[in-house]
Amino acid sequence: MSSSVYILPIDPSAQSASGALPTVDPVKLWSTAPTGTKPAKVGTTRIFYNTPPVADDGQTSLAAVVSLGDKYATKAGNAKRELVRKAIGSAVKETKGLGDGEKKITIDSSADPHAAAVAAHLAKYKFTLKTSPPSAFRPGNKDALAEKLSFEPIENSKEWEAGVIYAEAQNLARTLMELPGNLMTPTNFTDRVKAEFSNIADTQVIVRDEEWAAEKGMNSFLSVTKGTSEPAKFLEIHYNGAAKEDQPIALVGKGITFDSGGISLKPSAAMKLMRGDMGGAATVVSAALAIAKLRLPVNLIVTAALAENLPGPSASKPGDIVYAMNGKSIEIDNTDAEGRLVLADALYYTSTTYKPHTLIDVATLTGAMDIALGEIFSGIFSTSDSLWEELHTAGEAEYDRFWRMPLDEDFGPQIYSSNADLCNTGGRPGGSCTAALFLKAFVDGIEPKEGEEEAELRWAHIDIAGVMEATRPTPYLEKGMTGRPVRALIEWVKRLGQPQVE
Repeated sequence: MSSSVYILPIDPSAQSASGALPTVDPVKLWSTAPTGTKPAKVGTTRIFYNTPPVADDGQTSLAAVVSLGDKYATKAGNAKRELVRKAIGSAVKETKGLGDGEKKITIDSSADPHAAAVAAHLAKYKFTLKTSPPSAFRPGNKDALAEKLSFEPIENSKEWEAGVIYAEAQNLARTLMELPGNLMTPTNFTDRVKAEFSNIADTQVIVRDEEWAAEKGMNSFLSVTKGTSEPAKFLEIHYNGAAKEDQPIALVGKGITFDSGGISLKPSAAMKLMRGDMGGAATVVSAALAIAKLRLPVNLIVTAALAENLPGPSASKPGDIVYAMNGKSIEIDNTDAEGRLVLADALYYTSTTYKPHTLIDVATLTGAMDIALGEIFSGIFSTSDSLWEELHTAGEAEYDRFWRMPLDEDFGPQIYSSNADLCNTGGRPGGSCTAALFLKAFVDGIEPKEGEEEAELRWAHIDIAGVMEATRPTPYLEKGMTGRPVRALIEWVKRLGQPQVE
């Protein structure tokens, strides 16, 4: 049986509501329910059955009145926007479990259409490959059932439509990260990306093979894939949303589709989480898809080095030395520090080939970042104060937050003291900092030229190892792979050249 659901967020301290259905006053409806002594927390949802308007076909009509929190009226800006996300997400979670039929959910999004759309579409997502009912996440599945939940705002707007795109992009990244390693190989990944971009205007997807990488001298990247029979891929996405002569921005993603650690084998406990070690590639690709759908006025280059890291008879061994594309020698002290090896060549190739004015790489790079910041913040290392400020602002707007970490040469002796120019590990102290410093050696153009104050290229490295997985649900995210920082990246690009007053 299908049902119509109306999600109506309210400020419980208000005397009346605005922007809701003309036939329903949610504040009065709220007041008819039993109340406790404590103010209703944000996300508290009360369900009312057979409320007007009742559908002509006799469908069950429900009203989900949800609290924005007793402090809503005192909040402003980003804090208020997050309360809307929490309220809408909580209400969606409450209503999606009511019965098994299809639900058309109409949302009063007047408080913040963008935030409401984001929360609704993130909250409905739940990954599964169970066969009953047939899962829509199974690649190539033609028997999957249609979506049971559909959303629409009471009043449509461009802000709502943009919010849907933001959320769907993050959900794509979540799916790419959730799919197990046998279903999301480098080849599967590139095939999925080509399908996603097939009808997107002004975009081009290019897939390079190992032979091309060898010709380019990407020995650091190729050293990671020696232990597996799965061929590595190098992915490029080009989006042209500005004048042809405009300098592009670039996003680079780590794409280890499964990471066993190689010869430096990881402990078996929780190793299956390493299906998400291509989270950097998943997030930059998904952000690019949203940027192209939104027709944002930028030129964008996205690259991702995709490979499996497995032990095998030809796998790289601890102590091996390889020569990267920029000619630097690297000692592979630990084969489980492979992300920086694939990024080294990807960063050098992207920065020298396309000469972007800003380059951001995203990677599930170090366990040290998980220890430092947990699941709350992504760590950022940057050569540019202005870029850090821009990313910080975008992250706060989407509550997909960043924390700046030190990028300092005083960490250098930990990775400069081997038989090669660089060692791919620097020990446990400052592990995320030494990894970032390693990457810095492969980004061309970040040092100011003689006589100039500013560098040609702004660079930031985002370590998402901690935020890769949510081990506890939030009001609008279930447990599992998060797809962060997709929304923050989209928001950052949207704001480029468009300063906004908070």
